[in-house]
Amino acid sequence: MDLEQLTGLKVYPNSVVEHDDTTCFLARSDAGKRLGILGDAACFEGTRQGDVLLCPLTAENAAALRDRLPWLRPQPLGLCKSVGFGDRLGLATPGHVRAVRKFDLAPLFAQQSIRENARTGRTPRQVLDEAMWGLFQEGWREPWGADADHLKTTADITSCVAAGYTLYTIDPGDHVDNAAHTAPPAELEAKVCALPWDALKDTLQDMERRYLGRSFDLGEFALTFDRESLWRAAAKYGRAIAHTARMYRRLVETSPPPPHPPSPSPNGRGGGGCRGEGVRFELEVSVDETETPTSPLEHLFIASELRRLGVRWVSLAPRFVGRFEKGVDYIGDLAEFEAEFVRHAAIARALGPYKLSLHSGSDKFSLYPIIARHAGDLAHVKTAGTSYLEALRSLAAVDPTLFRQILTFARLRYNEDKATYHVSADPEKVPPPEALSNGELAGVLDTFDGRQVLHVTFGSVLDRFGERLKATLAEHEEAYYEALEAHFVKHLEPFKW
Repeated sequence: MDLEQLTGLKVYPNSVVEHDDTTCFLARSDAGKRLGILGDAACFEGTRQGDVLLCPLTAENAAALRDRLPWLRPQPLGLCKSVGFGDRLGLATPGHVRAVRKFDLAPLFAQQSIRENARTGRTPRQVLDEAMWGLFQEGWREPWGADADHLKTTADITSCVAAGYTLYTIDPGDHVDNAAHTAPPAELEAKVCALPWDALKDTLQDMERRYLGRSFDLGEFALTFDRESLWRAAAKYGRAIAHTARMYRRLVETSPPPPHPPSPSPNGRGGGGCRGEGVRFELEVSVDETETPTSPLEHLFIASELRRLGVRWVSLAPRFVGRFEKGVDYIGDLAEFEAEFVRHAAIARALGPYKLSLHSGSDKFSLYPIIARHAGDLAHVKTAGTSYLEALRSLAAVDPTLFRQILTFARLRYNEDKATYHVSADPEKVPPPEALSNGELAGVLDTFDGRQVLHVTFGSVLDRFGERLKATLAEHEEAYYEALEAHFVKHLEPFKW
């Protein structure tokens, strides 16, 4: 049956699904996208057009579609190499799908931090639903995950559990004591004595018995603690470990039991060993947003203490050496990074196994071959702002006037908006739009300073230009999807082996 003739709308062909004598599909009208149901339309809300129910893309219809097509539910992905796709506009998932289809990586199509939700005005449920509609549009039928990113409080957990997220990234960075890294002996001793030993279910004496006077064999090398290195690790990360354990217990208390495993997808692939069978949720521990790097010895301490406290996690994000600034490549000594990363990877294999997670992972092209080579399947890369930047690249081609307005505004806003980021761009090095021809506008996104200025001002830009930006991208969606696909193929190519 010709669905376009039946509805008078443009139907996305990859979305069409025949299920239990009912056809579900996504179509586009002048008023926006609509879910079409031909057949049993129970539980869906919409308007009849002949035999078809055309439904708005509401949270209620999203939930009903997930009940009908269970592969549209996110699920734990287990220990396989994976990539997270942040999407600040809610429009990028089709481009993400097209890129990840070319590679053997497990995708997390919904990924947003509470901080980013506040800046974009979206809820955790909206983020997950918009990703689901995008993968439905492209006909994705494989396992996928949803990452509630950088959660800092137990209150953050509640809305994400209710929305159905599967990976919870705990960020205890506010509880990391960076001063312990260089504190003088007397101050360091005071910090250690003041640790929340009850919450850690530990004593100073018991901790020293576990670590001092022994060698930790990690296969390729061994690590040993002396009293100073142990105290510095404990003082720096002890409160963060206690907070992570508290957050983990909250997740255990509030997460629903695992759903029945999704039905095999129509192409016969159901994820195999890449799915976290029977797991209620997965946990990532993130200590990357701190002032000082996480040494291999500190990584060993964090992992050992979390294990002792009964915390189970699938990935851990240390603060690696070097600088991980937003939207640009790695800044630092690649040889030093590789030497450190080899040790971090050995610890993850020996104390887990668990994945090493690269945060601020967008556009770190010089690091991907190193990570792929030494972590193998125990690698997770998180991207976010780069999809927004590719939206601006697409905008420069289809609406240069709006791009010029955004660039002018971003140059003015950068110094204020950069306060919560570790960035070093100079807005004076970003050319004013009046100095550029239309053909030169997109080139701003190929410069260090231009990318960062446009990246960190996204919240302010969306406040002022968000509706116009999203409407323009929706009108020219194929241009945006093509830009995203090309950009992410560059990200994922090093992980194909």
